[in-house]
Order: sequence, then C-alpha cells, then structure tokens
Amino acid sequence: MLLRLICYIKGYLRIRIAGYSTERFLNACRHRGIYLWGLQAVSGAYEMNISISGFRKLKPIIRKTGTKVTIIKRSGLPFYLFRYRKRKLFFAGSFCFVFLIFWMSHYIWNIDITGNSTRTDETLLEFLKTKSVHNGMAKKSVDCQRIVKDIRKEYDDIIWVSASIKGTRLIIQVKENEDSPAVSVDKTGNKNKKDMETVRQPVDIVADKDCTIVSAIVRNGLLNTKIGAKIKKGDVLVSGQIPVNNDAGEIIGYQYHISDADIIGKAVLNYEDSCLNTCIEKEEYEICKKEYSLKIGNMRFTYGGVKNDYDAFTMSGQQWQFKIFDNFFFPVYWTQREAIPYKPHEKQRQKEEIQQILTERFVRYCEDLEKKGVEIIENDVKIYTGTEESSARGSLTVTMPIGRKKASELLEIPEKKEDTEKETGERTNGNDGSSH
Repeated sequence: MLLRLICYIKGYLRIRIAGYSTERFLNACRHRGIYLWGLQAVSGAYEMNISISGFRKLKPIIRKTGTKVTIIKRSGLPFYLFRYRKRKLFFAGSFCFVFLIFWMSHYIWNIDITGNSTRTDETLLEFLKTKSVHNGMAKKSVDCQRIVKDIRKEYDDIIWVSASIKGTRLIIQVKENEDSPAVSVDKTGNKNKKDMETVRQPVDIVADKDCTIVSAIVRNGLLNTKIGAKIKKGDVLVSGQIPVNNDAGEIIGYQYHISDADIIGKAVLNYEDSCLNTCIEKEEYEICKKEYSLKIGNMRFTYGGVKNDYDAFTMSGQQWQFKIFDNFFFPVYWTQREAIPYKPHEKQRQKEEIQQILTERFVRYCEDLEKKGVEIIENDVKIYTGTEESSARGSLTVTMPIGRKKASELLEIPEKKEDTEKETGERTNGNDGSSH
C-alpha cells in the first residue's frame, strides 16, 4: 500500500515493449537497476509499469536491443496536476480545505463523558464551562490533570476520573462511589476526641419494605434477624458494627464494616394501573413541513421551515456532527426537522382493547420484576371496568431481594461498672486537702 502511494505521488507510465529482443530488454533494465512492475504478456508483446525517472533511462537500451516502446497510459499526481494546471481556483480551494482541516485539528470539538449515572452529561458539561473547558478551546489549553482535580473536588461521590485527548475529542471517564464516604472516629467509636484515626463509616443493611425473611447469606457484617422473622420497613437486618469483647464478655470496642449480604424476603406488592376508556386519534394531513440546516461554528444556514398555523402537529428531528474516523470531529452540524400537522379526534376504546392494554402493561411490569430477581408466588390482580376509565388492581405475593444500605449511627461503648463506682467514690471521698 505504501509503495503504491509513493509511485502515485512520483508518477509512473504504463508501456508496451514489442520486438525480437524483449527478454534482452528486460535483462538490461534489471542490470541498470530500472524498477519494472505489473509485467503482463499481451499479443506477443509485454506491458509493464515504469517510473518517470526509469523511463528516461530507456533510450540506450532501446537502441541496443532494437525494441519498440509505446506509452499506453500516464498515471500519478504529476500528470494529474499537469492536466488541470489551468484550474487555479480548484487548487486554491483544495489548499484551503487542507489548511482548514489542519487548523481545526488543533481544537476540541467534542466532549464525551462516560461512566456517569447519577448526573447527566449536561450537568457535567455546565460545570466544565465554569472551568473554561468547552467545545472550541485550543488543545494546548486543555489541562487534563486540572480537569481531573476539579471534578474530584466538586463531586465527592466520584472516586476516579480520567481525561484524555484523542483527535479533536476530549474523553472524560468517571467512576462513581457506591459506598459511604470515610469519616473520622476514634478507637472507641466516639467523635471529636483525641487519638483520632480515619476509618470507613460503618454501613448497615436495613429493610426497605415489610416482609418475612426467607434466606440470608451474610458476607460482611453482623446478622440481626433470623429465618422466618417478620420485619418492618427500616429495621436493621445486618449491622456494620461488630462488638469486640474482652475475657469477661464486656464490650470494649467495635469493628466497623460495610455490610454486604444477600437477603431474600417474602413480601406483598400492591399493583394499580388505569387506562382511559377514550383515546385521541390523530388524523394527519397530507402536509409535511421540513427544515434543513447546516451549522458551521456560529453560522447557521437554513432551508425550508417547520412553522405552520395548525393547532396540533408532531415534531421530529435528527442532528449529525461531521467527523472523520471515530475521534476526529469538526464544528459542522447537519440538522433535519419535520412537522406533520394533524386533527385530533376522540375515540371510544372497545372492552377487548382496554383489557389488552392493561394486560400488556402488567406483563411488562412482571418482566421488569423478574429482571430484578423477583419471583412471583401468587397473583391476585384483576381488571375493573368503569364508565370513564378502567383499572387493574390487586396484589402480588413475591420473594425478592430485601434491604438497602444506610450509614450506621455509631454506638457508644458502655462504661464499666467498676470505673463508675470508682469515679463516684473519688468525688465523694476526695477532699481539697483541707481538714477540720
């Protein structure tokens, strides 16, 4: 591929060699170091490709071998430029195009953010704008380390950030923290005292609904319930504070953990969904307003329009950003929009149609539950038809994962009885040193 490109840039000829000493001609070219390729026998002659510089060396070989050389085709950039040498505007436009691509390659035209789930791309982009990071900025002005520090400093729940430049694209990858942040507590579990050391705040698993415990597998933490127990929403199922006892069985401290467990409970889920007995039917007109726009930087060129005098219409559109390969974006956008007006009519739904709509919604609801690991044991959902609307109501008995993580409230270590009596005795018997 590279050799073909070099030959095209330098230019080459397709020639035909005829005569009685064609083999002698080929041997002479090899002896003089003239490169030939694409050799092919055609009607008692040979056709081949030869470079321009090699063709200029053929005169003594032709005279010596008595062969006849005919040029069949001229190919390559030099011949192309010579053929269109009078089209100055074409070459000027080509030069400007190459220059613009080279110039725009020094700027950022697309910011891609991945890994964010709790915050939208728009939120992070607005924050980056306050730090002077935006589309159109020079690549030499992009400080990836500063971007990483600013995002980590602004959002505490983002524990890892990566920023890199590929082509004209700024790629930002983030990872959000699902655990609780670290807090400072002392060795006894009390806050704001001396001898502080930084540890993770203990995290409990609490019940997120009323249920009966079916099974529990604890990987980290202390189980506070048992199989078959009925619990209420908010009860602590797994504690992140494991007590440490001395030889006398007294609590002398706590080990702090982030609880981790798989708890399955049997619960009842209430289900309710409604559907109007009437619907709006759209009678579309045979009219479609279309608008095409080309945006280059801050300039916009628009053709057509979507404005109309109808009260109701549907609007749809798409936008593409011009790019070369995957990471070479340009500030060129193509937008297409269309508006289709319609006349709304109120239509009465049939009973079978209402039942089908409610049933399909309920089936999708059950499928979503199964994807979350919920197993349906009993189904008591029925469809009720009214004058204006119909509804599906009832309950589902299921077994499902139970529990959500919640930061623990640090427990106080109970004071020893002996220490309390001793301290009381000192306050009672201790004098100021005065005697009577």
